[in-house]
Amino acid sequence: MTFPVDTPAGRRTAEVAYRRTGAGAPLVLLHGIGHHLGAWDPVLEILAAEHEVVALDLPGFGRSPALPDGVPYDLPSVSAALGSCFAALGLERPHVAGNSLGGLLALRLGQDDAVRSVTALSPAGFWTEAERRWAYAVLRGMRRTARRLPPERVARLAATPAGRTALGCWVYARPARRDPEAMVAETEALRGAQGFEPTLAAGRSVLFTDALAGLPVTIAWGTRDRLLLPRQGVRAKKVVPGARLVRLPGCGHIPMSDDPALVARVVLDTAR
Repeated sequence: MTFPVDTPAGRRTAEVAYRRTGAGAPLVLLHGIGHHLGAWDPVLEILAAEHEVVALDLPGFGRSPALPDGVPYDLPSVSAALGSCFAALGLERPHVAGNSLGGLLALRLGQDDAVRSVTALSPAGFWTEAERRWAYAVLRGMRRTARRLPPERVARLAATPAGRTALGCWVYARPARRDPEAMVAETEALRGAQGFEPTLAAGRSVLFTDALAGLPVTIAWGTRDRLLLPRQGVRAKKVVPGARLVRLPGCGHIPMSDDPALVARVVLDTAR
């Protein structure tokens, strides 16, 4: 699906891949850096029982091409592109749920009054400088591993619980439970993500510092998040005092796989 974006050279066309299912009030799902829309597969059917659900591959990730030349991957530019994307999809102020980078984008969309509720799962942007450097080091290590492993080696690793643990231990609390095909697909998404480095570069100075008013906001954090440490959730609650802060017991950084029922309930409760 294509949509217009503004660039220094004038208006250009961007494109995103997406999956659309269910019926009801629209709910958009935004994944984290280096991932793809398949991150939401464990909760998709539960959410689609109450909502028209649209899961996106963010620009430069998954099957979505990179943003046009001259469009940076900073927060204002990507959130503006998403707003244009929503309009092209016929979505007027949808509910939005995001994880990690997607959670940060969801909060920014809330600031822009482009959505009607926000669920942010372990959102980026509430770190100290030391915590940001730690997260970047882990992410870069995962990216190097994904790019160096031949596809056939990834498939062999994903076929065993121990191999899935090696591939996903930094972002899942229970990586051995991840579907082998899903693990292969997300490793491929991380390997090919054109937006990975520019997003990291743009994120070095990002801190979310502004409260949101007038819409329901939930910030949820896995108690076993090894990438963005759970104490950042307490910091987020202070920055966004009107938000509901929810602990996700036993969940890692990408909680949708670790506890699909709990994550779906948190998203649905916020949208209600």
